[in-house]
Amino acid sequence: MENKHRKPSKSFTLEEFIPYRLALLAESVSTAFSKTYAEQFGITVPQWRVMAAIGRDPHCKASSIVEHAALDKVQVSRAVSGLMEMGHLESYLDENDRRSTVLSFSQKGQSVYNQIVPAGLDFEAKLMSIMSTEDFTQLDRLFTKLALHAKKL
Repeated sequence: MENKHRKPSKSFTLEEFIPYRLALLAESVSTAFSKTYAEQFGITVPQWRVMAAIGRDPHCKASSIVEHAALDKVQVSRAVSGLMEMGHLESYLDENDRRSTVLSFSQKGQSVYNQIVPAGLDFEAKLMSIMSTEDFTQLDRLFTKLALHAKKL
């Protein structure tokens, strides 16, 4: 499919390559937000994503986390192990499938999550403060459009 909005280039420039720019932006935003919780709680980016997934579904399986946290199985496994060691998560066997483990917050983990979420919302508000309502609506529409198209490719 030809891009109608950009002149074809005879050479490849990584800095202008949209997938690269999106990856850099995602990494930059993720790193900036991690400052909110990394120092105070000692949680890594993958660990936060696991916690966010569990916050979304309080009794979920690791496979569900892989689906929703943009992490692979190894990253999820390592993050879960670290969170278990810190006492943030509890696990138990799924009654319907004894081969699967269900994860949930411990009291300590729930407390940490409850502190990070407001800080995350504040971070998001600061990040998006440069955008008008119209900008935000357009950005949301474009993210959705790109995500749906990328799944088809």
